[in-house]
Amino acid sequence: MTVIDKGISDFTSEGVQEMLPRQVAGGVEVLREVGSVLRLSEADAAVLADREDDSQTTILNMGPQHPSTHGVLRLMIELDGETVIRVKPVVGYLHTGMEKTGEELTYVQGATNNTRMDYLAPISNEMAYCLAAEKLLGVELPERAVWIRMLLAEVGRIISHVTFLATNGMDIAAISMMLYGFREREELLRFMEMVTGLRMNHNFIRVGGTAADLPDGWEARLTTILDNTERRLEEYDILMTNQPIWQDRLQGVGTITTEEALALGVTGPILRSTGYAWDLRKDMPYLAYDQVDFDVIVGRYGDCCDRYAIRLNEIRESIRICRQVMKRMPHGDYRVQDKKVTPPPRARIDESMEALIHHFKLFTEGIKVPEGEAYVGIESPRGELGCYMVSDGTGKPWRMRTRPPSYIHLQCLPHMMHRGVIADAVAVISSVDPILGEVDR
Repeated sequence: MTVIDKGISDFTSEGVQEMLPRQVAGGVEVLREVGSVLRLSEADAAVLADREDDSQTTILNMGPQHPSTHGVLRLMIELDGETVIRVKPVVGYLHTGMEKTGEELTYVQGATNNTRMDYLAPISNEMAYCLAAEKLLGVELPERAVWIRMLLAEVGRIISHVTFLATNGMDIAAISMMLYGFREREELLRFMEMVTGLRMNHNFIRVGGTAADLPDGWEARLTTILDNTERRLEEYDILMTNQPIWQDRLQGVGTITTEEALALGVTGPILRSTGYAWDLRKDMPYLAYDQVDFDVIVGRYGDCCDRYAIRLNEIRESIRICRQVMKRMPHGDYRVQDKKVTPPPRARIDESMEALIHHFKLFTEGIKVPEGEAYVGIESPRGELGCYMVSDGTGKPWRMRTRPPSYIHLQCLPHMMHRGVIADAVAVISSVDPILGEVDR
């Protein structure tokens, strides 16, 4: 476990303590019942009780078209002057219906649908879906397929986190970071295109393995990108982490405690920012994460600065994992050689009538998955991404549900923004890093 260092000596210094009461002191005695979004704290209730009515408070609608809500998120914010008293997140403006759509798609088609939920980490969506189907099938993946998936998942984590650095910088007026972050993202997307054929929404993770093997030259290309990214992270530390204005803008803002985070079902960087070292890759290992070395990055204060620093340092850990995978990538098949799960090679379809029939039945009827139910959770860049699947023995899931971290984490906003000021609202939303595609799935 690694505790992040914000670049200052200690939070108990007098200067920082003068800054904290506005956020932390008010935020610690947050809503008395964690599960209640609109309940007033005793202090706020007393303020309103002294007035003849509550006409002096203002209801502000932020979104759903606001650029810094990171999608079609609407916040109803009650203000006492500039102080936030209550917040109610409102979702449903996107609503793609991907879960119900997934119940009408075969297991061969399903990943094409799921990959579009968290569009900054599409590989994670595909992997959760395929792992759940494979759990029902009871198939054992070839070792090479496991390590390819792990490599792409960590590259996807880097892509997601550098995009966070870019948009987080723009939200807090560090415009240069937007340019630098998208520069890194572009290089990584080109690598993903080289491997999968697409920049985003790859449909590369398939039930039984991957769609194809890694292409020639992938190691040299990825090594160059990782070296450049690691070097530039040092520049971002200078540009932002140790910058006094950046620290003042984030430290002590949007605080949440471990107890509140656990009560709300929070996972990922938000939970780890409170000092709770929970990471499914370590605590409930899947793929081959128990065979690689990496640290779980945690914070101490549960504020926006911790959440920023955790994601920055998680990029370093993902680079570390990628390098280990590159050294240890095994040879062999990239998908299971089970004719009931894997289609025949393309060349065989031109040579064999049996191969043609086999291919036709797989892609028209789908993979026949035994009856049962399964849940698989993985550590996406935003937290625990889960897929719950029920099979009735046909080629389509009878029920398919997703546990998207962004949807769970939006209920943190009332607690993080409580007794803060409206000027900090954008910083808090950005630190949650929500993706509305998986909220309105």
